[in-house]
Amino acid sequence: MTSSKPGMTRIEAGESAVPKRKRAIEAGLAIGLVLLIAVGAVVASTVSRNTEAQAAAPTPAAELKLGYFANVTHAPALVGLDKGFFAEELGGTRLSTQVFNAGPAAIEALNAGAVDAAYLGPNPAINSFVKSHGESISIIAGAAAGGAQLVVRPEINSAADLKGKTLATPQLGGTQDVALRAWLAGQGYKTNVDGSGDVAINPTDNAQTLKLFQDGKLDGAWLPEPWASRLVLQAGAKVLVDEKDLWDGSLSGKPGEFPTTILIVNKKFAAEHPDTVKALLKGHAKSVDWLNTAPADDKANEINAALQESAGAALPADVIDRSLQNIVFTVDPLAGTYPKLLKDGVEAGTTKQADINGIFDLRALNEVTGKSISAAGLGQD
Repeated sequence: MTSSKPGMTRIEAGESAVPKRKRAIEAGLAIGLVLLIAVGAVVASTVSRNTEAQAAAPTPAAELKLGYFANVTHAPALVGLDKGFFAEELGGTRLSTQVFNAGPAAIEALNAGAVDAAYLGPNPAINSFVKSHGESISIIAGAAAGGAQLVVRPEINSAADLKGKTLATPQLGGTQDVALRAWLAGQGYKTNVDGSGDVAINPTDNAQTLKLFQDGKLDGAWLPEPWASRLVLQAGAKVLVDEKDLWDGSLSGKPGEFPTTILIVNKKFAAEHPDTVKALLKGHAKSVDWLNTAPADDKANEINAALQESAGAALPADVIDRSLQNIVFTVDPLAGTYPKLLKDGVEAGTTKQADINGIFDLRALNEVTGKSISAAGLGQD
């Protein structure tokens, strides 16, 4: 064995200097190659992540498909469309609309992708959230409170007179349907979703309800405005229950107020197009503000013009005036009422007991309005 000195290769017995140097060079090259591959992998991974991030970056939607009803309780939608508040805020996003009779049908359309956002009642929204385990929709704003009544034939004077009678609601599982079933249960009556029971409930299109009542084929109906007012003023019905009298304010903080119309959005659409959702909310807030500040005549004329456009017919002045007296327009969804709305749906047999924390996403609403509306009633901020 030779001694090793600085700058020289140490040679062990039985080895030559050439193979040793060759292996050292090969080892160095191998290490360099490994490092190069590792660096390349890091660069490739970074580029891939950046590409994916760019591909998944939220963008304004090319189109927003909006659902609503031709009801006075949906005036924020009617006014927002007719006065151009939505179109102004959406800019280059095309707005298309679809008119529904009741919430469950609107939910079906939303789940099928036929609409991206919708104005509807709270119970169908709750039901969709429960069925999808929280994946389908988010409630992003309130729209209207109040404006629902049980109207009946003049000879019906109390709950005791309803046994064996036939009542209508807009659709099974809708907000008025659940409200009627819950109220009847509180009066000791049993109802079933198939229409049987102590009191028969026939879910019926609102326009057909008016005609059937006029023809003597229905004894009453729990309806939103303007349909409650139409039965009273055009068909001789009387109010047996004004739903506002069932809400003392302990849940909403506002006596007599309960959510009749809210604004919801498909969760996937909201994640992909948050700027579009924010633009929708800006138009919605403008509409609610206009409804709360416009002179009564202007408000009635504007809603009637919008109803003419969407439903093909305007309302008599007395019907729209009575309807508007029963409604409060607000962007607050009144979150504190939702545990009771869920409980009523469970007892009515139209939904299942579930945790509905997460049903609200009010961040964009608060950013748009500068308010601090919360979902504290459900333990959410």
